[in-house]
Amino acid sequence: MALFGLFRRKPHERLGFELYGAAVRAARQPVFFTELAVPDTLDGRFDLIGLQVALLIRRLHRDPDPRGPGIAQAVFDAMFADMDFNLREMGVGDMSIARRVKNMWEAFHGRAQAYEAPLQSGDGAALAEALARNVWRGALPADAAQPRRLAALALATDTSLAAQPLDALLRGEARFPALEEAPHDRDAGA
Repeated sequence: MALFGLFRRKPHERLGFELYGAAVRAARQPVFFTELAVPDTLDGRFDLIGLQVALLIRRLHRDPDPRGPGIAQAVFDAMFADMDFNLREMGVGDMSIARRVKNMWEAFHGRAQAYEAPLQSGDGAALAEALARNVWRGALPADAAQPRRLAALALATDTSLAAQPLDALLRGEARFPALEEAPHDRDAGA
């Protein structure tokens, strides 16, 4: 019997990958790299995916349904399974995969923590500051239009995800607003 346990899927595994896929699609909007000048690099892409996933995980953790945290964990697991797979596809050696994935996990966790307080308080300026530091690596000031617009989008996404019923999320349906749907920086409280 114990041997069969090795082949069982984790709870919510498929759902985690479906929701993670929605977050990745949201992070791949070309407008991020054109209008917002997010660096079209591995780091820039990781930061955008990390932001969308952090917002989704935040939503799931806040749900009163006891399944929320388990689904959030499944999304997190899907993200880092994907990161591991992509590093292998890029030819990163097996010996350094674990270290690199650990570094990515730490970076994701640190960014999610940095975004939490501004998201909780709706502080667009503080969120723009954290995004400028992480997404643009300090190359843009926090009061530049790009970090302010990304902060406005993150706040709009947080609100949008909070309004989406868990039943929709349980079907793998997560809607992430497009940049055009977010209020401009002057309206974001930044």
